[in-house]
Amino acid sequence: MTEKLNIGIILGSTRQGRVSPQVGEWVKEIADKRGDANYEIVDIADFNLPFLGTTDGTEPGIAAWNEKLANLDGFVFIVQEYNHSITGALKNALDFAREAWNNKAAGIVSYGSTGGARAAEHLRGICGELKIADVRAHPTLSLFLDFENGTDFKPQALHLDNVNAMLGEVMEWSGALKTLR
Repeated sequence: MTEKLNIGIILGSTRQGRVSPQVGEWVKEIADKRGDANYEIVDIADFNLPFLGTTDGTEPGIAAWNEKLANLDGFVFIVQEYNHSITGALKNALDFAREAWNNKAAGIVSYGSTGGARAAEHLRGICGELKIADVRAHPTLSLFLDFENGTDFKPQALHLDNVNAMLGEVMEWSGALKTLR
């Protein structure tokens, strides 16, 4: 029997009042029903990462962050769009690791006024530099259609197929890339 892959669902925001935990839990519920991997929420806020370049790098959160990433075979990024890009917190977290990202796959679930599409495209460029293979299927959630009052996540049913397609691609690529590590 083949060992299941470990896939981290990374919450890309740390701000007060964020909705990424709601989106992440929704993705995890869908993923867990598949039964094809071990899925877990990875909240970058839990690691208390300092801003890159403002520290000597000895904070325990930095080592814990890299260790967590090293133990994952793939990722699903929950990405919110801020000023046509990803959050500063997510960029900082991406930059605090290097090898731990290499030769792994990632899917992106984005949200914003245009479904977070511009943030996702920005993230794809960063993924390439970190040797993360981003998959094509990309669920995009609208702040206007999938959230009530901008705070209560109520996804439309049509997103289920897109999330499953994205997860399938993440699984295929994560398994293939594991052979390189």
